Amino acid sequence: MTGITHRFRRIYEKWKQDTLSQSDFRPSVSILKLSFMAIFVGIAAALVAWLLYRMIGLVTHLAFAGQWSFDFTAPSAFGAPAWVIVLAPIVGGLIIGLMARFGTERIRGHGIPEALEAILFRQSKMLLKVAILKPLSAAIAIGTGGPFGAEGPIIMTGGAVGSLFGQTFYLTSIERRTLLVAGACAGMAATFATPISATLLAVELLLFELRPRSTIPVAIACFVAAALRPLLIGPGPLFPLAVQFHPQLGELGMAAVCGVLAGLFATLLSAMIYKTEDLFHKLPVHWMWWPAIGALAVGIGGLLEPKALGVGYGVIDELLTGKIIGMAIVVFMIAKSLMWIIYLASGTSGGILAPLLALGAGLGGLEALFFPGADPLLWPLLGMSALMAGVMRMPFMPILFALELTHNASALPALLVACTAAYGVSVFLMKRSILTEKIARRGFDIFREYSVDRLEHMAVKDVMTTEMLTIPGDTLVREAARSHFGTDQKYRAYPVTDADGHLLNMLDRNEMARMLQADEAGTACLADLLGKDPVVAFPGESCKSVAIRAAVEKLDRIPVVDADGRRLLGMVTRYDLLKPYTHYHREERVRERFFRNGNHNDK
Repeated sequence: MTGITHRFRRIYEKWKQDTLSQSDFRPSVSILKLSFMAIFVGIAAALVAWLLYRMIGLVTHLAFAGQWSFDFTAPSAFGAPAWVIVLAPIVGGLIIGLMARFGTERIRGHGIPEALEAILFRQSKMLLKVAILKPLSAAIAIGTGGPFGAEGPIIMTGGAVGSLFGQTFYLTSIERRTLLVAGACAGMAATFATPISATLLAVELLLFELRPRSTIPVAIACFVAAALRPLLIGPGPLFPLAVQFHPQLGELGMAAVCGVLAGLFATLLSAMIYKTEDLFHKLPVHWMWWPAIGALAVGIGGLLEPKALGVGYGVIDELLTGKIIGMAIVVFMIAKSLMWIIYLASGTSGGILAPLLALGAGLGGLEALFFPGADPLLWPLLGMSALMAGVMRMPFMPILFALELTHNASALPALLVACTAAYGVSVFLMKRSILTEKIARRGFDIFREYSVDRLEHMAVKDVMTTEMLTIPGDTLVREAARSHFGTDQKYRAYPVTDADGHLLNMLDRNEMARMLQADEAGTACLADLLGKDPVVAFPGESCKSVAIRAAVEKLDRIPVVDADGRRLLGMVTRYDLLKPYTHYHREERVRERFFRNGNHNDK
């Protein structure tokens, strides 16, 4: 039986060597399993989005009109008396503080940092009470006038649904992560009818990898959620914009200026949020009361500018279509930004995307008063996307997001310029983004840059050592102990081979001690007592796959064998597996010039 198992293992290792190790990707059957699961995660996320919309509508009607209705209506539409506008957010803040204190602190904030923390540091595990309390707290915060969007809570709740769904099956942490991200992004797709940009949100922010095993299930979940949106919430686009833009070279240059200003504004907003949070930490009261204190700013701001209350989708549409101009934009932006900063910093529950859309569109509306040339409606669209790119530090998702929100592709060149400029400014000016600062303050460090692992680029055959010291299998055990494991032992382990140079196994000091105890008569040779199932590497394998094998098996050296798994070709050590990084260091640090030095060679 052992021989059959050994033979099948050799066949499997050879198959991996001939196929997966030489493939552009590392496909597995788990893609099919996760893709099937993603369908149900997408359905659940769409239902969560629908439910949250209905809950926000109900709370809004109860708070500002005393009516029982689920219609999604702006708080400013009711003409509520001043005492209601001031008191409603405070009551909402009190309820949220109690929910966070006696329920779970995970409902505090806009949701994306919590999703990132679960992905990176909690094995993609989220609690059931998060899936219940997060949408409920967000509905209360937004419905009582909080200047937030629903998308952040939906992203976190959808992620919790995906995580809980994954926890009901035997899955790896990576597979649970895929379902968590699928639920989170499907929630965004259902909220805004933007499946493509929701998938890009996963790629640029949440997945921390670009592999078929994760992107395919996430895309499926986003498609399913977006397909269900017309049946549950309504058809898209959310902000249709029929104007055709034809930006010329000069307008593209001004788009870069728009992006720079958006990047500066993004830096200011992010800094103010966390500076304000620091002020809340200095208050001599329990954090449970902070949301009620922060809600006071919402009530006062709502008195001065009622349009700043709530999600503000109607205001965004008016800004994009040029129905709000001049000083009206200034008043709205001051009120909205201060209300958003103070209330979010207090630890309440709400999203950031809708406020960013509103503030960015307002910034663009002001720029339209001064920027010459292009259609004035171009600048609110650019400002909206560029501010999102700067705050979230994602260059490409906001571009597709604007396209899907408006169904207007004519501004794509200008969007690319503006979003790239804003992204560049924020990268240089901000150490952390609004998405990662909260996690960093909890002691978790996140590095947002990632690339293909250098160990994937180089094969074992390029780094292995072919000159090695082997021990013949017919050597007596006691003789091998004297000659190779004395005080002058040269290597930690030695390959043992038969007369034909075929690998039998590796021999280290621990194995040597075991064999000495078993060889009481002193007549056994190594081949008699050595195991027959060594851990090996193949020449065509990537250094990464072998490095993982060495780490799992706790090995310093791994023998390299031919495709048949028998003839010994060389050895690969831990140092050998790090050699690709010396090439990486050279590529990053060494600067060379070729043409003027006469070193140019086009071969």
